[in-house]
Amino acid sequence: MKRLFALIIFGLATQFVFAQTLDSKNEPVFKPGETLKYRLRYGFITAAEATLKVEDSDLKLSNRPVFNLIAQGKTSGTFDIFYKVRNRYDSFIDKETFLPHLYTENIHESNYRRKDKARFYQEQHKVVANKGTFKAKDQTFDVVSAYYFARNLDMKDVKAGAPLKMYYFLDDTVASLDITYIGKERVKTALGYFNCLKFSPTIQPGRIFKKDSKLYLWITDDGNRIPVKAQVDILVGSVTMELTSANNLKYPLNVSK
Repeated sequence: MKRLFALIIFGLATQFVFAQTLDSKNEPVFKPGETLKYRLRYGFITAAEATLKVEDSDLKLSNRPVFNLIAQGKTSGTFDIFYKVRNRYDSFIDKETFLPHLYTENIHESNYRRKDKARFYQEQHKVVANKGTFKAKDQTFDVVSAYYFARNLDMKDVKAGAPLKMYYFLDDTVASLDITYIGKERVKTALGYFNCLKFSPTIQPGRIFKKDSKLYLWITDDGNRIPVKAQVDILVGSVTMELTSANNLKYPLNVSK
């Protein structure tokens, strides 16, 4: 369940990251106070809710000012009775480079508990976590910071069918995720219709996903670049994520009814 939340709700954000070192825009497309809320449906049943927030921070890490990115997920309805989840992920990213300095997670899933943290040293290509020091790649992210970094990238020269890759630290491992940019598509959500960029991240079959499962992700094709919908088939049924509210955005949300 933890990996499902990380991938479907938060890790979905790894949409644009290429294998090589990337330059981001000087000005972030997000601002402190931005709040995005999502619902996660299993079939027609709302199974969980998620919130993504950007907050300013007085902290300095490696003598650098940082934003605090907060991702929270919780089960709802019947799912909350039988398998209660209250997860929180915090990422502290550099205000200029948007790369992570510190990542923490507080996992509460039924009787399972876990607290962990990871300190990123980008120039030294290493991540120091509770269970040791791990060798990292150029621009290694956590699942939250990857999303906000990716929102600042320029997609105008990327062609449909282009393979993309990013590196992230999760569960005491530095791993890579391959993503295919499919193209542009207009998609219907709970809030209305959005013009989007469509992506398909690679997923690993196992306890959650089928061998032929496909994950699709739709990102607004506007100044905000926020995910508005995601869909994936699992071993039994399918899971859909939809944006339910977006507040304090830096740019107007381009939605039509």
